[in-house]
Amino acid sequence: MDELFTTYITKPAIRQPLFAQYCDGNRSQCPGWMTQWGSRSLAEQGYSAIEILRHFYGNDTYLAAAEQVAGVPVSFPGHVLQVGSIGNDVLTIQNQLNAISNNFPAIPKVRDDGIFGEQTQEAVKKFQQIFNMPQSGVVDFATWYRISDIYVAVTRIAELRRI
Repeated sequence: MDELFTTYITKPAIRQPLFAQYCDGNRSQCPGWMTQWGSRSLAEQGYSAIEILRHFYGNDTYLAAAEQVAGVPVSFPGHVLQVGSIGNDVLTIQNQLNAISNNFPAIPKVRDDGIFGEQTQEAVKKFQQIFNMPQSGVVDFATWYRISDIYVAVTRIAELRRI
């Protein structure tokens, strides 16, 4: 998942990821678009993911990987946060967990002091439990972005940024 999260579809001389979507091919027909059953058929014939994408979007289509992901409040710092971690990255997670706990009160409020202690660990574990993640109590890549995703949803920050 970590590798897929930062992978995007693009073409030469295009700086942004391509918008790719598909129709199911049964209830809706979208000529020229990738379809759920059309891509499945190609996969069953042995086509790789990139070959399937090129079939629908052209031979100059390729996959690239972003070093950092934008569009969320802060990108993953590149290291796991756990008991003993300190700094602004911990403070970011504490602030986001506190905002999320307003909508999910089972997540305990934490002291937003930038110190990852047992209180923060317990809040992370509860978050991971609620959102069906392994309950490690550490903030790894997957947990960081799941917290960011839920934070954006509950604070409606994405809607505010469109203004």
